[in-house]
Amino acid sequence: MSLVLAVEIDGEGAHPAAWRRAAHPPSEPLGPRRVRHVAEIAERAGFTLVTLDDDLLPPGGGGAVGRIGAVERAAFIAASTSVLSVAPVVSTTYTEPFHVSSQLASVDHIAAGRAGWVVAASPRPEVAAAWGRPAADPGQEALDSVRVVRALWDSWEDDAVIRDVATGRYLDRDRLHYIDYTAAGYTVKGPAIVPRSPQGQLVVLAPHGLVPDAEVDIALVGGADLDAVHRAAAATTTPRTFAEIEVALDTAAADGADRVAELDEHAPWAGGGRLRYTGSPQGLVALLADLDAGGGVDGVRLHPLVLDEDLAVLSQFVVPALINSRLAGRPVPGVSLRQTLGLPRPQNRYALPGEPA
Repeated sequence: MSLVLAVEIDGEGAHPAAWRRAAHPPSEPLGPRRVRHVAEIAERAGFTLVTLDDDLLPPGGGGAVGRIGAVERAAFIAASTSVLSVAPVVSTTYTEPFHVSSQLASVDHIAAGRAGWVVAASPRPEVAAAWGRPAADPGQEALDSVRVVRALWDSWEDDAVIRDVATGRYLDRDRLHYIDYTAAGYTVKGPAIVPRSPQGQLVVLAPHGLVPDAEVDIALVGGADLDAVHRAAAATTTPRTFAEIEVALDTAAADGADRVAELDEHAPWAGGGRLRYTGSPQGLVALLADLDAGGGVDGVRLHPLVLDEDLAVLSQFVVPALINSRLAGRPVPGVSLRQTLGLPRPQNRYALPGEPA
């Protein structure tokens, strides 16, 4: 299997001062035209997946003080693209898993099976204060939320919608199920209010260790160097593993190292546990080839230093080189994200043996 290419496209870039180098007018930093434009660049380049960061508090750093939610942006991208998959980051801390389940399933319906979910946690105490809630255990909240959401995605069997005009029945109620989940601070009975989505279960991505591997389709791993990334990948038991890589590429105007140094004068680019590459696009291609040759890594999620600048270099020089050398492949029209990843469509937990998934 070739490397699956994903890129994070929220905001202005991975650097906290990236907004200072943004090429677009500051009057529309995260509007619909901007979101669609960036997604279209990624789709034309050949990326399989884009992710959209989010949290329960607005981002800091001097850029935009607020933004449209990641799920809403993901839905817009899903309707504006044809082969690009999209996975919004949705925090599991203090959010209602019933609503998260419905929102994400709706995105998968819009995308015709091209949606995923990047699971996140919000451990900062100021988040709890903003929501008027006692501080929660982020790990337990994440585990409960993922389990509830997955159960709700199965609470409608695939053929629950019958649309029987003769009898006036829209649903077969015997194919809707209560999940009866009890967590530490809440209970969810169900069923969901959205029919089972095209993939049955969206592709679930999570930083390795946030929730048990059994609940995750793709573990996101980092490391200071390639050896560390390969060790982290070897420690996972998830079906697929993606390496997290921050990239600061040489452009026609400046070297990647100079661009980082300029932005660091305004705010330091603190390490987030991800592998970081600074240099030429050809060097990044070589790095990804070495990553692939080491085994255990099925894809990468790239975090550009400055989205406007680095995405252009990735699209012109890095992704085409990877595709031409067969290190990566373009997504195929009409294929779900699960199919692209080589993951089976999960059996509905409530379906009887021998019935459709």
